[in-house]
Amino acid sequence: MEIAAERVATIHYTLTDENGQVIDRSPESQPLSYLHGAGNIVPGLEKALDGKKPGDAVEVDVKPEEAYGPRNEALVQAVPREAFKGVDAVEPGMQFKAQTERGPLLVTVVEVGEAQVKIDGNHPLAGRKLHFDVKVADVREASPEEKQVGHVDMPQSAA
Repeated sequence: MEIAAERVATIHYTLTDENGQVIDRSPESQPLSYLHGAGNIVPGLEKALDGKKPGDAVEVDVKPEEAYGPRNEALVQAVPREAFKGVDAVEPGMQFKAQTERGPLLVTVVEVGEAQVKIDGNHPLAGRKLHFDVKVADVREASPEEKQVGHVDMPQSAA
């Protein structure tokens, strides 16, 4: 069976950046299962996997526009230190959920000053070309429930 819309694909993957540094990988014993065509993985990788079968290996470079988008410098802002009331120590690298007019946005602290904190609302991989090395482990029809909710039901542990 080949990967197509409304099928569950199970893949082993390694994600590296332009310099070959590993950013993420699926654990050997836990490949990633996703509902193809539901937007659960970056569009460039999903396109590259379309039509592949178990046992197929794929290497693909995904441009920012088909991954996490280009960087948007308007999402880098200085906010008053008072916006972090109740947080003892605000440090670069910390992430917070901010409420915006378009809904919640995950922001990363970039710089901390006495009066202001510089935050970045871009995805950490925005603006970066990504390299995926993928091996297809399995493909199956999605259940009606998986199709309805738009993602794969994860198996419950037998404990």
